[in-house]
Amino acid sequence: MTELAVQPSAVTTRWWRDAVIYQVYVRSFADGNGDGIGDLLGVRSRLRYLADLGVDAIWLTPFYPSPMADFGYDVADYRDVDPLFGSLADAQALIADAHRLGLRVIVDVVPNHTSDRHPWFEAALRAGPGGPARERYVFREGKGTAGELPPNDWESIFGGPAWTRVGDGQWYLHLFASEQPDLNWEHPEVHEEFADVLRFWLDLGVDGFRIDVAHGMVKAPGLPDVGASGQAEMIGAQVVPFFDQDGVHEIHRTWRRILDSYEGERIGVAEAWAPSPERLANYVRPDELHQAFNFHFLKTPWDAALFREVIDESVRTSALVGAPPTWVLSNHDVKRHVTRYGGGERGLRRARAAALLMLALPGSAYVYQGEELGLPEVLDLPERYLQDPQRLRDPDSGRDGCRVPLPWTVAGEPPYGFAPPGIYESWLPMPADWRDLSVEAQLRDGASMLSLYRTALTLRRERPELGDGTLTWTDSPSGTLAFRRGDAFVCVLNMTPEWVETEMPGDLLLASGGPETAGDVVRLAPDSATWWSARDV
Repeated sequence: MTELAVQPSAVTTRWWRDAVIYQVYVRSFADGNGDGIGDLLGVRSRLRYLADLGVDAIWLTPFYPSPMADFGYDVADYRDVDPLFGSLADAQALIADAHRLGLRVIVDVVPNHTSDRHPWFEAALRAGPGGPARERYVFREGKGTAGELPPNDWESIFGGPAWTRVGDGQWYLHLFASEQPDLNWEHPEVHEEFADVLRFWLDLGVDGFRIDVAHGMVKAPGLPDVGASGQAEMIGAQVVPFFDQDGVHEIHRTWRRILDSYEGERIGVAEAWAPSPERLANYVRPDELHQAFNFHFLKTPWDAALFREVIDESVRTSALVGAPPTWVLSNHDVKRHVTRYGGGERGLRRARAAALLMLALPGSAYVYQGEELGLPEVLDLPERYLQDPQRLRDPDSGRDGCRVPLPWTVAGEPPYGFAPPGIYESWLPMPADWRDLSVEAQLRDGASMLSLYRTALTLRRERPELGDGTLTWTDSPSGTLAFRRGDAFVCVLNMTPEWVETEMPGDLLLASGGPETAGDVVRLAPDSATWWSARDV
């Protein structure tokens, strides 16, 4: 046996150490006003569903005023709501309604870059070279005899050079789309602005922030060349001069002090790509952010040995800094895991098993909207709907397929209750066969993916061993994983395509599929997970 301990926190509420947080991609969750695009009114109308599902908090993707070049991650105003999604009053009402239902609210903040329509960038363009307004962004002279070449070899995450030349000859940096100019975090006004933005939303009652590109902001001195192409693929594999620079941590320390100055345990969550678990753990040291997404877990192939390795590393490195590990299977930037795990019935079996694995592990879990319905990636969207700027780099890497709106009802035609009655168009079209995957259909089916999530989340709240705490591996057959949580709970996962026989750990609590029992022996179904009330050690 190997025991992996997560060090307890010194704080009193600790809600974030074992919270299940539900990601709401606002455009695709629910349409309240009938324009075919999800909005804050739609989210408010479905808060009861989320409370009944059993999650502890919701994370809302950006709803700020934006030209939508990157679907809201190009922010033009950090203190308001885009009319597409509603109003500031709608945001306040949503926060209040969520709190009444016992749900905390986390919102996105995007500090690496603004929109090119942000007043600061518009002023920078008007100011010209050397103007003070230009110092808030990263402007440089070009190379070549007439400055006709970019200042360095950095590439955009979305493809092509990370520099765009303006009419007066200078170039500005944009690590993402050209409509998303990078801010200059060496400028004190940038620090002051974001401190004020955080306080604005904290004063309105939000419970925390998901920090977009938390590994960004700080660039290496002198902006040195990388000296390689395919730089987007290097992110998370090694330190590059534009990401995961050590200087970013002082920003997060400043923000932690702001969060700690408010009552109610407000939190910061890092979307950070780092080349090692140790470097990722730096983002959640006691004086920095509270959580960091575990992309190493998300990217792990369906293999028992590999899953155990990444779980061990995640728990070990989180414990080094006293932080809880986090677990995530999908989000708005990656293919849905039903499809990644093989698609069809096999992918669905594995996704059901992965859900029970994730919810049994120590720490906090993130659920991406629709994963509780077992939604697959939509791979055949008509070309006219494909708008994701990431497709510029690779047509097969577009993120539209994981952002198709959610089906809610069985009546009528698509989009199955996503929009008010009589509205048949949604911003991305919904497959006709999603009727049977809708919330309404699955609530009627005790064996559905939704029923599995609801039961698992209920048990997670009822069982004191689950959530924060320790994990102890136990012996199990090849291709399987088995671990205890406390003395009274066991999770067993069969990651092989065959039935596997093993000793029965106790009384069955929940299964993603199967199993078959006979006396003290249990046969585990292929690609399945089981929860047991353990016998005495």
